[in-house]
Amino acid sequence: MVKIYSFPPFADKSADKLILGSIPGEESLRRQQYYAHPRNMFWKIMGTIFDFDPATTYEARIERLLENRIALWDTVHNCHRPGSMDSDIKQEEPNDFETFFKAHPDIKKVFFNGQTAHRLFMKHTRTMTLPDLEFHVMPSTSPANAAVSFAAKVKAWNVINLKKAVEP
Repeated sequence: MVKIYSFPPFADKSADKLILGSIPGEESLRRQQYYAHPRNMFWKIMGTIFDFDPATTYEARIERLLENRIALWDTVHNCHRPGSMDSDIKQEEPNDFETFFKAHPDIKKVFFNGQTAHRLFMKHTRTMTLPDLEFHVMPSTSPANAAVSFAAKVKAWNVINLKKAVEP
């Protein structure tokens, strides 16, 4: 089994929210882009919530998150995993959240893209010194979570947008 690595975080000093996935899937690793699988709903959901075209450039999509004070990262720094299924993650090592939250003190809310990201974060941060944070476990945007409709995902994820509620 090959060891895979997460990407560096996208975050700036104004970030007050953090979205955490587990670790990039095969297509994301190949393209070196968060949520690159064409059936992953992440960018379509963010585009709906923050009013941008999800087909725009990757750089423009990241910029829209940053403009909305959202940082983007993963729970796992590296692990062994064949394929893209979170259930196959083995021998994972977490990202350095102590250093991250010290560098981004305005982040008070963490939004987990699915149960696995949340479970692994809780498992690996027990011994870390972290600030008081508000946690939100969101429905996964992965194609593996096809049982939850796009509309239901948008409605759930809209809690990240403090400005307005949107309809898909």
